Amino acid sequence: MATLPNPLPRLAADPSGRVLGLDLPPGRLIDVTIDGPWHEPLLWHTEDRGAPGGWAVLSPARASGLLPVLLGLDGPQSGLEEWGLAPDEMSYAGDHDAEEVLAEFWEEHAAHEPGADEDCPGEEEADEIFGPGPTIAEMVAPYGPLWPGLAAATPLDADPDARAAETADFLARPGSWLGQPRLALVPARRSADIPASIGWSAPLNHENDVARLCAVLRSWEDRFGIRVVALTPDRLVLSVAAPPTTVAEAEAVAAEHFAFCPDNIAQGDHETLREYAEQEVLNERVWSFWWD
Repeated sequence: MATLPNPLPRLAADPSGRVLGLDLPPGRLIDVTIDGPWHEPLLWHTEDRGAPGGWAVLSPARASGLLPVLLGLDGPQSGLEEWGLAPDEMSYAGDHDAEEVLAEFWEEHAAHEPGADEDCPGEEEADEIFGPGPTIAEMVAPYGPLWPGLAAATPLDADPDARAAETADFLARPGSWLGQPRLALVPARRSADIPASIGWSAPLNHENDVARLCAVLRSWEDRFGIRVVALTPDRLVLSVAAPPTTVAEAEAVAAEHFAFCPDNIAQGDHETLREYAEQEVLNERVWSFWWD
Protein backbone atom coordinates (compact mmCIF):
# COMPACT_ATOMS: atom_id res chain seq x y z
CA MET A 1 0.00 0.00 0.00
CA ALA A 2 1.39 3.41 -0.97
CA THR A 3 1.43 5.90 1.89
CA LEU A 4 -1.00 8.76 1.38
CA PRO A 5 0.86 12.09 1.35
CA ASN A 6 -0.12 14.19 4.37
CA PRO A 7 -0.66 17.87 3.46
CA LEU A 8 -1.12 18.96 7.08
CA PRO A 9 2.56 19.72 7.85
CA ARG A 10 2.36 22.50 5.25
CA LEU A 11 -0.16 24.27 7.47
CA ALA A 12 2.48 24.67 10.19
CA ALA A 13 4.21 27.31 8.05
CA ASP A 14 1.01 28.66 6.51
CA PRO A 15 -1.94 28.34 8.94
CA SER A 16 -4.23 30.09 6.48
CA GLY A 17 -3.97 27.13 4.12
CA ARG A 18 -3.31 29.33 1.10
CA VAL A 19 -0.41 27.08 0.15
CA LEU A 20 -3.07 24.40 -0.38
CA GLY A 21 -5.45 26.74 -2.13
CA LEU A 22 -7.59 27.16 1.01
CA ASP A 23 -8.71 30.02 3.21
CA LEU A 24 -8.92 28.45 6.66
CA PRO A 25 -10.24 30.03 9.85
CA PRO A 26 -7.97 29.98 12.94
CA GLY A 27 -7.21 26.40 13.92
CA ARG A 28 -4.84 23.90 15.52
CA LEU A 29 -2.76 21.01 14.24
CA ILE A 30 -3.08 17.92 16.46
CA ASP A 31 -0.38 15.28 16.83
CA VAL A 32 -1.20 13.98 20.32
CA THR A 33 -1.59 10.21 20.73
CA ILE A 34 -1.84 7.79 23.62
CA ASP A 35 1.91 7.17 23.24
CA GLY A 36 2.98 10.81 22.90
CA PRO A 37 3.38 13.11 19.88
CA TRP A 38 2.90 11.50 16.46
CA HIS A 39 5.59 12.04 13.82
CA GLU A 40 3.26 14.30 11.83
CA PRO A 41 -0.10 16.01 12.44
CA LEU A 42 -3.08 13.66 12.55
CA LEU A 43 -5.66 16.37 11.93
CA TRP A 44 -6.41 20.07 11.95
CA HIS A 45 -9.43 21.54 13.70
CA THR A 46 -10.92 25.00 14.10
CA GLU A 47 -10.35 26.97 17.28
CA ASP A 48 -13.98 28.06 17.44
CA ARG A 49 -17.00 25.79 17.52
CA GLY A 50 -18.43 24.77 14.21
CA ALA A 51 -21.48 26.49 12.78
CA PRO A 52 -23.96 25.64 10.04
CA GLY A 53 -22.33 26.26 6.69
CA GLY A 54 -18.83 25.53 7.96
CA TRP A 55 -18.70 22.08 6.35
CA ALA A 56 -19.21 23.58 2.91
CA VAL A 57 -16.45 26.12 3.57
CA LEU A 58 -13.98 23.28 4.19
CA SER A 59 -15.15 21.12 1.27
CA PRO A 60 -12.53 22.50 -1.18
CA ALA A 61 -9.87 20.83 0.99
CA ARG A 62 -10.87 17.52 -0.61
CA ALA A 63 -8.76 18.47 -3.61
CA SER A 64 -5.72 18.52 -1.29
CA GLY A 65 -6.46 15.08 0.21
CA LEU A 66 -8.10 16.45 3.37
CA LEU A 67 -11.60 15.35 4.33
CA PRO A 68 -13.95 17.16 6.75
CA VAL A 69 -15.37 15.70 9.97
CA LEU A 70 -16.96 17.15 13.11
CA LEU A 71 -15.30 16.46 16.46
CA GLY A 72 -17.56 16.51 19.51
CA LEU A 73 -15.71 18.32 22.28
CA ASP A 74 -17.05 19.26 25.72
CA GLY A 75 -16.12 22.93 25.80
CA PRO A 76 -13.89 25.65 24.42
CA GLN A 77 -10.85 24.48 26.40
CA SER A 78 -11.31 20.76 25.70
CA GLY A 79 -8.72 19.04 23.55
CA LEU A 80 -8.14 15.57 22.23
CA GLU A 81 -5.66 14.46 24.89
CA GLU A 82 -8.27 12.20 26.53
CA TRP A 83 -9.43 10.58 23.31
CA GLY A 84 -6.69 7.94 23.40
CA LEU A 85 -5.78 8.29 19.74
CA ALA A 86 -3.64 5.32 18.69
CA PRO A 87 -2.68 5.54 14.99
CA ASP A 88 0.16 3.08 15.49
CA GLU A 89 -2.40 0.35 16.28
CA MET A 90 -4.25 0.72 12.98
CA SER A 91 -3.81 -1.35 9.83
CA TYR A 92 -5.14 -0.39 6.39
CA ALA A 93 -8.86 -0.68 5.72
CA GLY A 94 -8.26 -1.92 2.19
CA ASP A 95 -6.54 -5.04 3.56
CA HIS A 96 -9.79 -6.29 5.14
CA ASP A 97 -12.95 -7.77 3.68
CA ALA A 98 -16.11 -6.16 5.07
CA GLU A 99 -18.21 -9.32 5.00
CA GLU A 100 -15.53 -11.39 6.70
CA VAL A 101 -15.28 -8.77 9.46
CA LEU A 102 -19.05 -8.64 9.98
CA ALA A 103 -19.44 -12.42 9.85
CA GLU A 104 -16.78 -12.82 12.53
CA PHE A 105 -18.49 -10.29 14.81
CA TRP A 106 -21.94 -11.77 14.17
CA GLU A 107 -20.84 -15.26 15.11
CA GLU A 108 -19.15 -13.90 18.23
CA HIS A 109 -22.13 -11.88 19.47
CA ALA A 110 -25.23 -13.49 17.96
CA ALA A 111 -24.55 -17.15 18.68
CA HIS A 112 -24.24 -17.19 22.47
CA GLU A 113 -26.15 -15.88 25.44
CA PRO A 114 -24.20 -13.24 27.40
CA GLY A 115 -22.52 -14.69 30.48
CA ALA A 116 -20.97 -13.32 33.63
CA ASP A 117 -17.50 -11.86 33.75
CA GLU A 118 -15.55 -9.70 36.18
CA ASP A 119 -16.98 -6.43 34.91
CA CYS A 120 -20.56 -7.29 33.91
CA PRO A 121 -23.31 -9.06 35.84
CA GLY A 122 -24.45 -12.43 34.58
CA GLU A 123 -27.83 -12.87 32.97
CA GLU A 124 -29.58 -13.89 36.21
CA GLU A 125 -28.12 -10.97 38.19
CA ALA A 126 -28.96 -8.56 35.36
CA ASP A 127 -32.54 -9.84 35.36
CA GLU A 128 -32.79 -9.11 39.08
CA ILE A 129 -31.51 -5.56 38.57
CA PHE A 130 -33.20 -4.56 35.33
CA GLY A 131 -35.92 -7.15 34.86
CA PRO A 132 -35.84 -9.97 32.29
CA GLY A 133 -34.66 -9.02 28.84
CA PRO A 134 -34.80 -10.79 25.51
CA THR A 135 -32.65 -13.80 24.83
CA ILE A 136 -30.03 -13.52 22.12
CA ALA A 137 -32.31 -15.50 19.80
CA GLU A 138 -35.12 -13.02 20.44
CA MET A 139 -32.75 -10.08 20.12
CA VAL A 140 -31.41 -10.98 16.66
CA ALA A 141 -34.62 -12.36 15.11
CA PRO A 142 -35.54 -12.79 12.27
CA TYR A 143 -31.98 -14.09 11.97
CA GLY A 144 -30.22 -16.86 13.83
CA PRO A 145 -26.71 -17.69 14.99
CA LEU A 146 -25.38 -18.01 11.43
CA TRP A 147 -24.29 -14.84 9.65
CA PRO A 148 -27.14 -13.85 7.29
CA GLY A 149 -24.90 -12.18 4.69
CA LEU A 150 -24.56 -8.62 3.45
CA ALA A 151 -27.62 -6.49 2.85
CA ALA A 152 -28.33 -5.48 -0.73
CA ALA A 153 -27.44 -1.98 -1.86
CA THR A 154 -30.23 0.58 -2.02
CA PRO A 155 -30.65 3.46 -4.51
CA LEU A 156 -29.32 6.91 -3.66
CA ASP A 157 -31.92 9.51 -2.79
CA ALA A 158 -29.33 12.31 -2.51
CA ASP A 159 -25.75 13.13 -3.37
CA PRO A 160 -23.68 11.56 -0.52
CA ASP A 161 -21.53 14.65 0.00
CA ALA A 162 -24.56 16.95 -0.02
CA ARG A 163 -26.28 14.71 2.54
CA ALA A 164 -23.11 14.83 4.68
CA ALA A 165 -23.07 18.64 4.57
CA GLU A 166 -26.76 18.74 5.51
CA THR A 167 -26.15 16.39 8.45
CA ALA A 168 -23.09 18.33 9.60
CA ASP A 169 -25.03 21.61 9.55
CA PHE A 170 -27.73 20.01 11.71
CA LEU A 171 -25.18 18.69 14.22
CA ALA A 172 -23.31 22.01 14.35
CA ARG A 173 -26.36 24.03 15.29
CA PRO A 174 -26.39 25.72 18.74
CA GLY A 175 -27.53 23.33 21.46
CA SER A 176 -26.38 20.22 19.62
CA TRP A 177 -25.67 17.14 21.73
CA LEU A 178 -22.14 17.26 20.28
CA GLY A 179 -21.35 20.00 22.82
CA GLN A 180 -18.81 22.37 21.31
CA PRO A 181 -18.14 20.65 17.95
CA ARG A 182 -15.06 21.60 16.00
CA LEU A 183 -14.77 21.26 12.26
CA ALA A 184 -11.70 19.20 11.41
CA LEU A 185 -9.71 18.15 8.36
CA VAL A 186 -8.15 14.68 8.21
CA PRO A 187 -5.77 13.26 5.58
CA ALA A 188 -7.65 10.21 4.29
CA ARG A 189 -8.31 8.43 1.01
CA ARG A 190 -12.06 8.33 1.62
CA SER A 191 -14.48 9.35 4.33
CA ALA A 192 -14.74 5.78 5.62
CA ASP A 193 -11.03 5.81 6.49
CA ILE A 194 -11.18 8.85 8.79
CA PRO A 195 -11.48 6.95 12.13
CA ALA A 196 -8.42 4.79 11.43
CA SER A 197 -6.49 7.70 9.95
CA ILE A 198 -6.51 9.52 13.28
CA GLY A 199 -6.22 6.35 15.39
CA TRP A 200 -9.70 6.74 16.92
CA SER A 201 -10.10 4.09 19.60
CA ALA A 202 -13.70 4.34 20.85
CA PRO A 203 -14.56 0.71 19.90
CA LEU A 204 -11.60 -0.59 21.92
CA ASN A 205 -13.71 -3.10 23.86
CA HIS A 206 -15.14 -4.40 20.59
CA GLU A 207 -12.23 -4.10 18.15
CA ASN A 208 -8.70 -2.78 18.70
CA ASP A 209 -7.94 -2.26 15.01
CA VAL A 210 -10.50 0.30 13.84
CA ALA A 211 -9.31 -0.19 10.25
CA ARG A 212 -11.36 -3.41 10.27
CA LEU A 213 -14.46 -1.35 11.05
CA CYS A 214 -13.42 1.16 8.40
CA ALA A 215 -13.52 -1.70 5.87
CA VAL A 216 -17.22 -2.03 6.75
CA LEU A 217 -17.66 1.72 6.42
CA ARG A 218 -16.12 1.52 2.95
CA SER A 219 -18.68 -1.11 2.01
CA TRP A 220 -21.47 1.10 3.41
CA GLU A 221 -20.13 3.99 1.33
CA ASP A 222 -20.56 1.83 -1.76
CA ARG A 223 -23.96 0.35 -0.87
CA PHE A 224 -25.67 3.11 1.14
CA GLY A 225 -23.81 6.34 0.36
CA ILE A 226 -22.60 6.90 3.93
CA ARG A 227 -20.12 9.53 5.02
CA VAL A 228 -18.37 9.83 8.37
CA VAL A 229 -19.74 13.13 9.69
CA ALA A 230 -18.91 13.23 13.41
CA LEU A 231 -16.76 11.54 16.03
CA THR A 232 -16.79 11.84 19.81
CA PRO A 233 -14.75 9.86 22.35
CA ASP A 234 -17.35 7.07 22.19
CA ARG A 235 -19.66 7.73 19.24
CA LEU A 236 -19.59 7.63 15.44
CA VAL A 237 -22.20 9.47 13.35
CA LEU A 238 -22.78 8.74 9.67
CA SER A 239 -24.90 10.46 7.05
CA VAL A 240 -26.82 8.09 4.78
CA ALA A 241 -27.69 8.97 1.18
CA ALA A 242 -29.33 5.61 0.34
CA PRO A 243 -31.33 4.56 3.41
CA PRO A 244 -33.34 1.31 3.35
CA THR A 245 -36.97 1.96 2.46
CA THR A 246 -38.63 -1.36 3.35
CA VAL A 247 -38.78 -3.27 6.62
CA ALA A 248 -36.96 -6.24 5.08
CA GLU A 249 -34.15 -4.01 3.82
CA ALA A 250 -33.92 -2.27 7.20
CA GLU A 251 -33.70 -5.57 9.08
CA ALA A 252 -30.89 -6.77 6.81
CA VAL A 253 -28.97 -3.55 7.45
CA ALA A 254 -29.75 -3.74 11.19
CA ALA A 255 -28.06 -7.14 11.26
CA GLU A 256 -24.90 -5.47 9.97
CA HIS A 257 -25.28 -2.73 12.58
CA PHE A 258 -25.52 -5.35 15.34
CA ALA A 259 -22.34 -7.04 14.17
CA PHE A 260 -20.59 -3.68 13.72
CA CYS A 261 -21.69 -2.30 17.11
CA PRO A 262 -23.57 -4.77 19.36
CA ASP A 263 -23.96 -2.09 22.07
CA ASN A 264 -26.41 -0.22 19.81
CA ILE A 265 -28.96 -2.95 20.52
CA ALA A 266 -27.64 -4.92 23.49
CA GLN A 267 -27.26 -1.72 25.56
CA GLY A 268 -29.40 0.69 23.56
CA ASP A 269 -32.96 1.95 23.70
CA HIS A 270 -34.24 -0.86 21.47
CA GLU A 271 -34.10 -4.40 22.81
CA THR A 272 -34.45 -6.27 19.54
CA LEU A 273 -33.03 -6.03 16.05
CA ARG A 274 -36.54 -5.74 14.58
CA GLU A 275 -37.39 -2.77 16.79
CA TYR A 276 -34.04 -1.14 16.08
CA ALA A 277 -34.49 -1.65 12.33
CA GLU A 278 -37.88 0.06 12.26
CA GLN A 279 -36.91 3.00 14.45
CA GLU A 280 -33.22 3.63 13.68
CA VAL A 281 -32.64 2.32 10.14
CA LEU A 282 -35.82 2.43 8.06
CA ASN A 283 -35.72 5.63 5.95
CA GLU A 284 -33.20 7.16 8.38
CA ARG A 285 -30.67 9.62 6.95
CA VAL A 286 -28.33 9.41 9.96
CA TRP A 287 -26.83 6.31 11.62
CA SER A 288 -25.21 6.64 15.03
CA PHE A 289 -23.07 4.07 16.86
CA TRP A 290 -22.01 4.01 20.49
CA TRP A 291 -19.53 1.69 22.18
CA ASP A 292 -19.40 1.12 25.94
